[in-house]
Amino acid sequence: MPTQTRTVRISERAQSLKPSATFAVTARVRELRAQGRDVIGFGAGEPDFDTPSAIKDAAINALRAGQTGYQPVPGPPETREVIAEKLNRENGIACGPGDIVINAGAKHTVYLVLQALVDPGREVIIPTPGWVSYRPMAELCGGVVREVPGAIDNDFKITPRQLEEAITPETAVVILNSPSNPCGTMYTPEEINALADVVATHEHVAIISDEIYEKLIYGGVEHCSIGAHPGVAERVITINGLSKAYAMTGWRLGYLCAPGDGGVVARAVSRLQGQMNSHATAFCYPAIVEAITNGGEAVEAMRREFGVRAELIHGLLTEMPGVICPRPTGAFYAFPDIGAWFGRTTPGGATIECAKTFTEALLEEAHVAVVPGDDFGDSARRHVRFSFACSTELIIEGCRRTRAWLEEIA
Repeated sequence: MPTQTRTVRISERAQSLKPSATFAVTARVRELRAQGRDVIGFGAGEPDFDTPSAIKDAAINALRAGQTGYQPVPGPPETREVIAEKLNRENGIACGPGDIVINAGAKHTVYLVLQALVDPGREVIIPTPGWVSYRPMAELCGGVVREVPGAIDNDFKITPRQLEEAITPETAVVILNSPSNPCGTMYTPEEINALADVVATHEHVAIISDEIYEKLIYGGVEHCSIGAHPGVAERVITINGLSKAYAMTGWRLGYLCAPGDGGVVARAVSRLQGQMNSHATAFCYPAIVEAITNGGEAVEAMRREFGVRAELIHGLLTEMPGVICPRPTGAFYAFPDIGAWFGRTTPGGATIECAKTFTEALLEEAHVAVVPGDDFGDSARRHVRFSFACSTELIIEGCRRTRAWLEEIA
């Protein structure tokens, strides 16, 4: 008898999610390279450096020593102590090891915090352009996203007045990200404190401060943690990790600091994590300690190199016709406005209707991969993201190809 085929019903939650635009571009680049095509990729938000040897050795030694069993859900106390000391010393955030939860990457940390703070119907304020995963994560909680657009002539940063006007009685969380993905810009300490002053007057609002790029700054602006502001300190959840600064993207190690209300947020996140993936990989905890304690010299070397690349790519992009690009001062992204090319026809005969069709044509015709701005928020639809986490030679060649392609557009 023929076998009856049944269709598995996929949840509306899963069906509603789009793939990450950044990972999609990276996957496409790998596919084309596997076919033998010479593609220059500006898509990946991943340092092109290797993890420093001492950090790798710390994990290898822990593995060989048998640190392979279950660990406390928030992470071993001694590792959390090192993180808390770092946050007190470098960020001015008053906290202890009980306020720290270590997770499988800062991305997972953001998701867990939103799940802990946002009920269906509550609002999540996201300054845009903003990281592609903030919106879907908030919507997975049943949250209502309120975008607040930052103007390009203000380096994509929102103002205190904009924030004040966006907050309602239903606001649960404001997400801040400085230095910014995708913008490559950052708020000054004065700007951070002005935003904190606004939230200080709304006691029902929490702040998620994503500071994963805090060590990769090179524009002369000092990084400022909003969690150090006394008016909001107990309502700030600071999120960080090791992926970007220490070239450890594949290790999946992130953490949060939530010192308010006697650690209620930290405990809530731990309960969630305990029912999900339990904890981060056991033998990686010593690598966290090594990175934070002794990794400063390696981080500084990478920071200096990214600073050189930032100046290089900014100069090359601003020389291109019809391109407007604020100067990147943090992270490793440039986020130019290419809207002047909408409605034009490419050398290959394609019509540029939006950022997505711009990136598709640039990849197919010039073999240069960038990320369209569409998924970074409504205010980002005229933009594309260039990641300069690649060599200066690739930056020069990729920008040369892009400029030559633009100059041929009708």
